[in-house]
Amino acid sequence: MTQYSSAAPRSISHQSAHRSLAQTASLVLGIAFLLVGIAGFIPGITQNLNDIKFAGHDSDAELLGVFKVSVLHNLVHLAYGVVGLIAARRYKASRTYLIVGGIVYLALLVYGLIVDYQSSANFVPLNDADNWLHLGLGAGMIILGLALADRYDDDDRRVTTADQRH
Repeated sequence: MTQYSSAAPRSISHQSAHRSLAQTASLVLGIAFLLVGIAGFIPGITQNLNDIKFAGHDSDAELLGVFKVSVLHNLVHLAYGVVGLIAARRYKASRTYLIVGGIVYLALLVYGLIVDYQSSANFVPLNDADNWLHLGLGAGMIILGLALADRYDDDDRRVTTADQRH
């Protein structure tokens, strides 16, 4: 009778496909961005909603009474949310979403630091609170994207070696 060893060979094996931490982070951020985008249109959560503009510095609406918003700003949050949900379906896409999204938020920070808040160039619109939020989001997303690196194959199956399983 032939006996087979239960020890896996020292080659690459595949574990069952589970959501990676990067995918979970993309999913959570996607949901958060969707909620923020929706909240930007809800009276009470957004102050001065009657004074919201499509875009521009003269939009007086403020999410939670702190963050300047406009229709465009809310739509961008909604789009970011949808992209996060879509990216969460694949490991590589989720890491790209986190890293590239973080870079975009850091670029928005730089934009917010150099633009005059009262100029027509402030079309998003932004204020100091937005800048601090963009700094945190940008740095946090990039850190998550880099820290949650793992090895996955083209079918999003986690790749490990026999030594990593012990």
